[in-house]
Amino acid sequence: MDRLDGPASLMIVSDLDNTMVDHHDPENLALFRFNALWEAYFRYNSLLVFSTGLSCNSYKELRKKKPLLTPDIIVTSVGTEIAYGDEMVPDDGWVQFLNRKWDRNIVIEETAKFPQLKFQAESEQRPHKVSFFVGKDEAQEVIKALPERLKNRGLDVKIIYSGGEALDVLPKGAGKGQALAYLLQNLNSECKQPINTLVCGDSGNDAELFSIPEVYGVMVSNAQEELLQWHAENAINNPKIIHASERCASGIIQAIGHFKLGLDKSPRDVMDISDDKIETIHPSHEVVKFYMFYERWRRAEVENSEYNIQNLKEFSHPSGIFVHPSGVERDLHDCIDAMLMCYGDKQGSYFRIWVDRVSAAQIGSDAWLVKFDKWESSEEGPNCCLVTALLTSKDTVPSGFTWVHIHQTWLTGYRVEDEQDWLF
Repeated sequence: MDRLDGPASLMIVSDLDNTMVDHHDPENLALFRFNALWEAYFRYNSLLVFSTGLSCNSYKELRKKKPLLTPDIIVTSVGTEIAYGDEMVPDDGWVQFLNRKWDRNIVIEETAKFPQLKFQAESEQRPHKVSFFVGKDEAQEVIKALPERLKNRGLDVKIIYSGGEALDVLPKGAGKGQALAYLLQNLNSECKQPINTLVCGDSGNDAELFSIPEVYGVMVSNAQEELLQWHAENAINNPKIIHASERCASGIIQAIGHFKLGLDKSPRDVMDISDDKIETIHPSHEVVKFYMFYERWRRAEVENSEYNIQNLKEFSHPSGIFVHPSGVERDLHDCIDAMLMCYGDKQGSYFRIWVDRVSAAQIGSDAWLVKFDKWESSEEGPNCCLVTALLTSKDTVPSGFTWVHIHQTWLTGYRVEDEQDWLF
């Protein structure tokens, strides 16, 4: 959050499984659409928060399987753990708050008296969360009786039931909604409270997010019965909450447009990148636009024409340099000419490019230093390198920016040997 000088333009707080991530979309097309939209138009002045029932370890495993962006804040284990930034620095203040009237050992003792409760995997058991599986019919008995038993032993807890099978016992002050309220309070104390906040969910453990005052909310089209029932009973007349007609990440994009929270056309929805005109030009948009074109070039989804090659050269400084991760230096214009050799080499195969953590600092009147992670996903698996680029802003250039220098370095664990795969 330190990267923002003032209030975020937008803060998106999204569940992961079946909300941001669609497990029925094997090519992750909706997620790629959101990624391009966020990095192009929102990352530089907004906040992305993932709020998930997953444990920290399960979240890390999900990131290995799905092309998730790096959030500014991650709330895991149904709102019992909050961490910040790339390093996932834990929020100690939140831990101290949750320790009040909570004793995990007592929870274990009392829940053992309900034989219908079956422990979830050890990886899902956390300091402030005890998780079980239980059928829908049997769950009601537990939800009714367990809080009173724990209260008699000096604890103050809450029970969250979601997905028709998952039952979590948490401290009374925990949960996705309380974690969001805590974050908003902290941001407000730092004069960084978001101008707008959009919460996104699909299941019962997301209901608390929608109860926070003043937030916008979207239940994705594939939302489960328990969340729709909560909405019908508690917020049916709230115009700030919608049930999207699209699934998962596409539903989130739909809500951005519905509530007029910012641009809602992903660069992936614009086939001719030269037609992707926006009023406020920012280097992040230029980065996303270039790599979107590069992906389509490799997939033969754009025309192999001299016009496209010359258009790329127009956005590149005549004496610009590209430093390959191997350390080899090349002229930018030579690299563009070399693209002719790889046109369509990924046609008919799985190949996607996305960028993450795009940040841009203006270091002169017309110079920008841009840093980001560049990912390639193919049938061979994911590859990633760290990119530092120098761009200059010029009114005479159609895009507003000229690439002067690009330097790539391997991300640990993602080194590849085929230079063609790292042409740009």
